[in-house]
Amino acid sequence: MLSFLLKLRTRAERLFRLSDSHTMLIWAVVVGVAGALATIVFREGIAWTQLLLGNRSEGLVALANSLPWPARIVLPAAGGLIAGLCLIVARRHTKKNGNTDYMEAVTIGDGAVPVQQSLWRSLSSLFTITSGGSIGREGSMVQLAALASSLIGRWVHFDPPRLRLLVACGAAAGITSAYNAPIAGAFFVTEIVLGSMAMESFGPIVVSSVVANITMREFAGYRPPYEMPVFPTIAGVEVLLFVVLGLLCGMLAPHFLRLLAASKKRFSLLPLPLPLRLALGGLIVGIISIWWPQVWGNGYEVVNSLLHQPWTWTALLTVLAFKIIATAATAGSGAVGGIFTPTLFVGAVLGCLFGIAVHTIWPHATSAPFAYAMVGMGAFLAAATHAPLMAILMIFEMTLSYQVVLPLMLSCVVAYFIARTSEQTSMYEVTLRRTREEKERLRLAATQMRELVKPADTVVPLTANVKDMTRVFLEYPVKYLYVVDEGEHFRGVVALKDITSDLLEEHDTATKTAADYLQPQFDVLTPDMSLGEALQHFLAFQGERLPVIERKSEPLLLGVVYKTSLLDAYFRLNPTPR
Repeated sequence: MLSFLLKLRTRAERLFRLSDSHTMLIWAVVVGVAGALATIVFREGIAWTQLLLGNRSEGLVALANSLPWPARIVLPAAGGLIAGLCLIVARRHTKKNGNTDYMEAVTIGDGAVPVQQSLWRSLSSLFTITSGGSIGREGSMVQLAALASSLIGRWVHFDPPRLRLLVACGAAAGITSAYNAPIAGAFFVTEIVLGSMAMESFGPIVVSSVVANITMREFAGYRPPYEMPVFPTIAGVEVLLFVVLGLLCGMLAPHFLRLLAASKKRFSLLPLPLPLRLALGGLIVGIISIWWPQVWGNGYEVVNSLLHQPWTWTALLTVLAFKIIATAATAGSGAVGGIFTPTLFVGAVLGCLFGIAVHTIWPHATSAPFAYAMVGMGAFLAAATHAPLMAILMIFEMTLSYQVVLPLMLSCVVAYFIARTSEQTSMYEVTLRRTREEKERLRLAATQMRELVKPADTVVPLTANVKDMTRVFLEYPVKYLYVVDEGEHFRGVVALKDITSDLLEEHDTATKTAADYLQPQFDVLTPDMSLGEALQHFLAFQGERLPVIERKSEPLLLGVVYKTSLLDAYFRLNPTPR
């Protein structure tokens, strides 16, 4: 079967004279359909599981409201326990040093997404979500879409670079299917996962996103997760209020992510097996839901409610606090799922609270609170993901309103830059890794030789005799000794070949000193030289090290710089593309 597919692919490329770019566009279409179907399977799995629990509506909050309070406690805990057991099975299928998710497969792997591990983790996520866990369903949807694309690429024997691109296309299809936002889905992958807007990758990713969206619309009952109202026209000084909202989201998003990280750390320190930790996380959600069933699920129902119905600030503040605790308990316990949707929830509630405050102060000069909730979703998402362009496009696609663009752009960009000032805070590890690498490159670009200087152990005075110099040559495998005067100023070098020549030819060396063998013309470095300048000196010099002096007018010997240290810094500054 595999050889047949390979031959079919090769013959099609020859028959239609397809280039690699054309071929990738065709396979992007296939992956778009497959990714959409994978998310539909997961969505239907959630629906069927909820149906077994007696939930004939489509919301977990409605299910929580229909259950007596003891069941509200037991169900999330039981779901967490089963989800934990699924994760134990998934761990048994984990390969040593294998990629655990699609982001790793695309950024640092070969594009091969693990099959059994992904399926068991998705099943674990299914039980967490359907039992009321406060976590997003988009994580497993994207993982399954990426898995489908990885399998397709492996079936037709794609090489690693093209397989990675195909998995990226599948991930974009998954995001698109989850949020009905094909453009934002494409930008999610290019901005967050790939960190690059190269057309060679962006083109197939866009095709895959659009095809996935078209495929989803062909299925009855599919509708976007958020029902956005008509966004009002923003004019005058009210625009500045959205800048303030961006500042608020940019400051609070890192704290939200730190809370989730702290929760994961605390849960990992508990002396409990994984299933019991997930059960404990579910138990916390269940106890909160006795009074606030709105904490169940990913928050779609609550966000849609506050976008269309008035809420009091006390109710919003309470549900926000409890939802954050429930999300921290679910994600911190180790449950599989996304925090993308809970992040949108927090942004919507924060925006609505801000809107209520400004509307109370200036009732005739400001828009209704739901407008601030819509922009708050994008701003908080931009701050949490460090992907402002994706956040802007996602909210724009959800609203399909040009009126939202100006305040949304202002809030998202401001939130992004404020959040960037906070160290080590991003929703995705790949973004953190890319930020660290960029900072390291900037640091290396500004590196001067003073940072690479090592002690110069092979230093002799002008008065050193041949016996002393021979001893140093025997102790250190070098070609040159550095000669200094009484003031430690660099005067030149003594070459090993000159002393060796005299000794082999049995010349009289009893009275000779370093001054007799001195080569005063020798290349040197200075502390303020950049990597590029120093590299040019090494290219003209065949040795392993060069001396570093204070400056030409004051040649005080500071030490040496080794070629290996210089090249290591240079290659880290200019990494070789895969």
